[in-house]
Amino acid sequence: MKQLRKLLIIVVLLTVAGPSHLFAQTGEVTGTVIDRVTLEPLPSANVLVVGTTLGASTDIEGRFVIRDVPYGTYELRVTLVGYGPIIVSDVVLSAAKPVSLEISLDQSAISLETVDATATYFRRTPDAVTSSQRLSYEEIRRSPGGFEDVLRGISVFPGVAQAQSGRNDLVVRGGAPSENLYVVDNVEIPNINHFATQGSGGGPLSYVNLDFVSETAFATGGFGARYGDRMSSVLEIDLRNGRTDALGGKATIAATQFGLDLEGPAGNNGSFILSARRSYLDFIFKAAGFSFVPEYWDFLGRLSLSLDKTNTLTFLGVGALDNVDVNNNTADNRYDNSRVLVSGTNQYASGISWRHLFSNGFITTTLGRTFTAFDQMQRDSLLTPIFLNETKEGETSLRTDYIAKLGSLLELSAGVQVKSVRLKGGLILPPFGTPFGDTLSAASLDMQTRGTKTNAYAQLHGHLLPELQYTVGGRVDYFDLIESGPVFAPRGSLSYGLSSLTTINASAGMYHQAPALLWITANPANRSLIPASATQYVLGVEHMLRADLKIRVEGFLKQYRHYAASTQRTYLVMANTGGGFGGSEDNFAAYGLDALVSDGVGRSRGIEFLLQKKLSEIPVYAVLSLTLSNTRFTGLDGVERTGSYDQPVIITFSGGWKIDERWEASSRFRYAGGAPFTPYNADGTQDVASYNSERLKSLHGLDVRVDRRWNFSRWTLIAYLDVQNVYNYKTGRVVWNERTQSAEVQESSIGILPSIGISAQF
Repeated sequence: MKQLRKLLIIVVLLTVAGPSHLFAQTGEVTGTVIDRVTLEPLPSANVLVVGTTLGASTDIEGRFVIRDVPYGTYELRVTLVGYGPIIVSDVVLSAAKPVSLEISLDQSAISLETVDATATYFRRTPDAVTSSQRLSYEEIRRSPGGFEDVLRGISVFPGVAQAQSGRNDLVVRGGAPSENLYVVDNVEIPNINHFATQGSGGGPLSYVNLDFVSETAFATGGFGARYGDRMSSVLEIDLRNGRTDALGGKATIAATQFGLDLEGPAGNNGSFILSARRSYLDFIFKAAGFSFVPEYWDFLGRLSLSLDKTNTLTFLGVGALDNVDVNNNTADNRYDNSRVLVSGTNQYASGISWRHLFSNGFITTTLGRTFTAFDQMQRDSLLTPIFLNETKEGETSLRTDYIAKLGSLLELSAGVQVKSVRLKGGLILPPFGTPFGDTLSAASLDMQTRGTKTNAYAQLHGHLLPELQYTVGGRVDYFDLIESGPVFAPRGSLSYGLSSLTTINASAGMYHQAPALLWITANPANRSLIPASATQYVLGVEHMLRADLKIRVEGFLKQYRHYAASTQRTYLVMANTGGGFGGSEDNFAAYGLDALVSDGVGRSRGIEFLLQKKLSEIPVYAVLSLTLSNTRFTGLDGVERTGSYDQPVIITFSGGWKIDERWEASSRFRYAGGAPFTPYNADGTQDVASYNSERLKSLHGLDVRVDRRWNFSRWTLIAYLDVQNVYNYKTGRVVWNERTQSAEVQESSIGILPSIGISAQF
C-alpha cells in the first residue's frame, strides 16, 4: 500500500505540473500505402488527416509524409481510384517518436472513375468473412482490466468465454482451451502464456509484449484453409518494425511487471526491437506471507532487414522463464499448497522469414522453432509427491505461403508446411483415486518420441458479381505418430452486399485437430486415435450504422466428431479438460494417461450480437457483445452432458471516452452465466450421474481505468490508474475441504485490485 500511495502522489504532482503549452508541438506522420495482395506500393493515393486540412499523396514508391501535425490522436482517410477507401483510427503522434504506418488497400469490385466517398473504419479479412475482428495496439493497450495483454484484449468479442477467472484459458464457442491457434509473425506457437498448461493453450498472462504489436486478427470460426490443426479459433499477431530514424525505447512499471524496450535502425535498410520484462508480484506475495509465489521473466527480439525492393528478411525470438516458490513452513500453507499443481516453465519461439515480391504477388518462407520445458509437481499436506512431470516438447517447422493475383479481382493462396515434433521426459503418478470412484493406475513413464506433421492448402478468393464475394479452398493434414491417414478439410464462404451498408455473410467448413503429443506418448494405446473434427456453419448479417459504427448478428453450429474419450472413465471426453492449473483439481484428466478412443461426440450452437464503435471525430469507442449458446458432449457411456466450459449467457461491454489529448476514461463490464460443476456427496464422493449437473453462481465484474498523457520536448509520459472488480464481487469454484469434510467455494476472484502503470517513451 505504501508503494501505491507513492505512485498516486507522483501522478498527482505530474498532473498539476504538466505544462499545457507543450501540446502545441508538432511532428510527422509517415508511411507507405500498398496493395494488400501483391504488397506493391501504390502511388497517387491520397492520405488525409480527418478533421484537418493536413494531408499528402503517395510518391512512386507508395510513401507519404505529412508534416507539422500537432501531437494528438488522429484518423487517416486513405483513398485511391480503383481501391476501396479506408480510415485508419487510433494514430497517436507524440513527442517520443514520429508515426510510421504501413496501410494496405483492397482493389474495388466496382469500376470507378472517381474515388468512392464512403470509407470505413473496419477492415475485413477476405478468407474469414464471418466471426473475425481486428484490434490495433492502442485499442488493446487502453482496455480496462486487461493488463495490456493481447489475449485479455480480444476476450471482449462474442463467443469468447473464460475457463477460470483471472486466466487466459480462452473458450471459443464451447471449445476447449486447446482448440485455439496462436500465430506470431507467421510462427505457430502452441501457447503464448506464462506458466503454460501442457497440451492446452491457457495460462495466467501472455508473454508477448504488447508494445511491439502492430495489429491482431482474431477469428472465432469460419477461418480459411491457411490454418489448421485447431478447431475453434486463430489469433494472428503481427509485430511492427522498429523505428528507423533514431534509437528509442520505453521504460514501464505496470500492474504486474516492469520492463524496458529498445528499438532503432539496423544499418541503412533495417530495424530492430528488443524488450525484457520481469514480474514483481513475487516481492509483494513474499512480503504478504503468501504460500504460493510466482515469478517470471519474458524477452522479445526482432530484426527486420530489407535486402532490396523485393526481398525482406525477418528474425524473431520470444521467450519466457517461469518459476514458482512455495512456502511450506506452516500446516495451513502445506494444506493450501497440496491443492495446487506447482508449474514452472521455460519456453521460447524463434523464426526466420524470407519474403520475396514478384509482379503479381509474393511468397513467404518461414523456418520456425518452438520449445517448452515443463517442471510440474504436486505434493500432499505431508509433502509426499503425488505427481511429478518433467517433460520437454519442441517443434521445428518449415512453411511456405504463396499469394498471387490471377486477375484484377481473383486471388490465389496456397502453401505447404512440414513440422518435426518431439517430446522427451519423465512423469510419475502414484495410484490416484478420483471422487468418482475411479482409480488411476500408478505411472512411472520415461517418454521419448519424435514425429512429423505435414499439411498443404489452397484457396481462391474472388467475385461472382460485384456485390458477391466467395472464398473456396481446402487443406490436407497428416501426422505420422497416429495410425490414421491424411484428413481433408474443405472450407468455403460467401459474402453478399445487399447495399453499401448491409452485408450477409455465410461460411461452412471442416476443421481437424491431431491428438496432443503427450496423450500418444504417455499411453502407447492412444496411437490408434484419429484427429478430432468439427464441422462449422456460420450465418450472419452486418450493417454499418456509420463509418465508425457497426452491428453484427451471427448464428453458429459446431458439430464435433472423433473426440478422444476415456475407456476407463466413460463419462470423460477430453474436450472437457485443459482449463485451469490442472493436476488433482481435474483428476489429472488433461494428461491423457487413460486409454483413449476417438468416439466422443459433441455440439455447440448459439447466436451472437456485436456492436462496435471505433474512435473517430466522436471521441468515444466501445464494444458491446452478447452470446447465447449451449454446448454438449457425449462420452463412451452414451449420455449427453453439459460441456465443462458451457456458459449459456455472456455479456461484455468495453468502452471509453477520450476527453482530450491528455485525459481518457474507460470501463469494462462482463457478465457470464455460471459454469457447470459436479456436486459433492456428504462423504466427498461425486456421482457420474450428476456430472456437470449444477452451476456456479454467475460471474460479473466492473473494471475502470483513467489514462493521463504528457508530451515533453523529446519524450512522452503515460500514467494510468486501473481498478479491477470495482464492487468486489466474489466467485469461485466448488472444492472438497479435507479438513472440514465439506464442500466449499474456493474464491478465484481477485477482489478489488487497484493498480497504477507508468511508462516513459523516448
